[in-house]
Amino acid sequence: MKYISVIQFANKFGISERTARNYCANGKIEGVFLTGKTWNIPYDATLPGRKSVKRKISPLLALLKEQKISNLKGGIYHRTQIDLTYNSNHIEGSCLTHDQTRYIFETNTIGITDIAVNVDDILETINHFRCIDYIIEHADKKISEEFIKHLHKLLKSGTSDSRKEWFAVGEYKRLPNEVGGIETCQPENVHREMKNLLKEYNKCKKHSFEDILDFHVRFEQIHPFQDGNGRVGRLLMFKECLCNAHVPFIITDEFKMFYYRGLSEWGHINGYLIDTCLSAQDNYKALLDYFKIKY
Repeated sequence: MKYISVIQFANKFGISERTARNYCANGKIEGVFLTGKTWNIPYDATLPGRKSVKRKISPLLALLKEQKISNLKGGIYHRTQIDLTYNSNHIEGSCLTHDQTRYIFETNTIGITDIAVNVDDILETINHFRCIDYIIEHADKKISEEFIKHLHKLLKSGTSDSRKEWFAVGEYKRLPNEVGGIETCQPENVHREMKNLLKEYNKCKKHSFEDILDFHVRFEQIHPFQDGNGRVGRLLMFKECLCNAHVPFIITDEFKMFYYRGLSEWGHINGYLIDTCLSAQDNYKALLDYFKIKY
């Protein structure tokens, strides 16, 4: 009979090596045996049956969904839309104020202003509201290339970038780019790198807080789009926190430079980004405490 290793079995069924070893050790795979410290698994062995467990939705996600549908004003959904949109756009250079962002969300108008307002800032603000709706609606959906591209399409549709022949809205970049003077993935390699990143990330059904940050850093290092990578990446982080029952967070001005330092030092001193995001998480927890939402 032909036998395969734990690694081969794990890859075959898309599970972690630890899970595969536990199956062997607990006698859940018929015909396995040890040679020294190495498990030998029959080639035709099947994945042990597991009870279907329905993931329990977090109180926060349940409220976000409920308030989105009911269009409730003044609740956590309302506040999240305004704060996440304003801060994520502001990091990328949007000149709209927090009040203007709130006014657009609440009234669908810009309000009176003494200075010129960039149309793209308005469009990307409205588009970002739609992106947040999308990640709330699909919070428990596995991240895929199609999912990520759709977020980018929602964010950049109708902007001046969408009218540029070389700018691919909802598609990976066509021209090389860099971020903060650091080279990123070449356009011809983006699909391969994104596929590998998602394959590795999606192997696990439950992700730790650090797993989500690691995914974010690697996504930003690939920098798959011509523009909008930071906002799409932060939306994905927020979504994955909701999906995995972690309290999400918003990077505000006070954390901006620490956030950039954390991105650049990841892999050397992971604590920089972890501490920054935990501090930002504390701010969101205070908001949840105010609205009396359990976490």
